[in-house]
Amino acid sequence: MPQPLPADDALVAAARAAAQRAYVPYSRFRVGAALAGPFGVICGCNVENASFGMTICAERTAIVSAVAAGHRRFERIAIALPDSPPGAPPTAFMPCGACRQVMAEFVDAAFPVLIDGLGAFRFDEIFPWPFVLPGMRG
Repeated sequence: MPQPLPADDALVAAARAAAQRAYVPYSRFRVGAALAGPFGVICGCNVENASFGMTICAERTAIVSAVAAGHRRFERIAIALPDSPPGAPPTAFMPCGACRQVMAEFVDAAFPVLIDGLGAFRFDEIFPWPFVLPGMRG
């Protein structure tokens, strides 16, 4: 069950600000992510492309940016979806499967995922069965 988010959570505010920078001329559905770790905060937003398969989500943008900067240890992530309609079901706020699988590469089951409008979850609550190669961490 999700835990309520503090109204003034700085990481959620950073994710909201990142969503405002999204490039979404096709879907008009902005998403922002703010990834926290010992390095501070790295933000990402979704960036669409006319070739829809080339679109990258906010969560993956933040994670890939952090990894490209040399970081591998993350403390929590906040995700903001300001264009999810009021009263939408929880599924309208969740990270997509690709983003969850990328997160699974770097985080453990207890990793906090803060979803603006829903609350705080443990990673294993939103992705209980990630793909893990035999013999690899998981």
